[in-house]
Amino acid sequence: MGSFFAKYKPFAWVLLGLSVIIIYLIANALTPKPYLPVYQPAQFDPSLVDSTMTHVKRYHTIADFSLVNQNGDTITQANYEGKIYIADFFFTTCPSICPIMTENMGVLQAEILDDPEVLLLSHSVTPDIDSVAQLKKYALEKGVVDSKWNLVTGDKKQIYELARKSYLAAKSDGDGGPYDMIHTENFILVDKEKRIRGTYDGTNREEMQKILEDIEILKASYEK
Repeated sequence: MGSFFAKYKPFAWVLLGLSVIIIYLIANALTPKPYLPVYQPAQFDPSLVDSTMTHVKRYHTIADFSLVNQNGDTITQANYEGKIYIADFFFTTCPSICPIMTENMGVLQAEILDDPEVLLLSHSVTPDIDSVAQLKKYALEKGVVDSKWNLVTGDKKQIYELARKSYLAAKSDGDGGPYDMIHTENFILVDKEKRIRGTYDGTNREEMQKILEDIEILKASYEK
């Protein structure tokens, strides 16, 4: 009897190995893959959304734009074509949340520095103050890497509309000017199709890890 089992022992090991592989493949197929939702204006706090957009429940994307960065270069959607990126709104003379947000953007920059799929985009909400020269000075002070991170200025109406109608990241109750706004601390994760896939507290260092994890989920979704 012992010789019988010895004879078929190699076959048994092969069968066991195949069984383990099959069980793994079945379990892997049945395990839900991480997925990031596509956010629409109707899902956001109405105070952050322009009244013309609050009803939108499908197909929301970031609008085309044309702004100028810290080097005087024109930055458009073409610069972010086929990229995942994180956007925010700030101003260089902000004494409260902006320094923390910029520091945390710097943390993200360090993590994505060698990742060609991911970029950063920061919009000034005081373009009358944040000239190209001012943005360049700020970029040098904060260690901005030009190839990864654009600080942009330009027409205030366009920036206001981007904040309220595209990124859904600013309130309208500022000092009463025609295109006034109070920007939030939100960082916005945008996918390669220009859709919002996540919002995060840009003043919370722990949220930076969440952004990085979500970026990996997004990247994996493009590998299929």
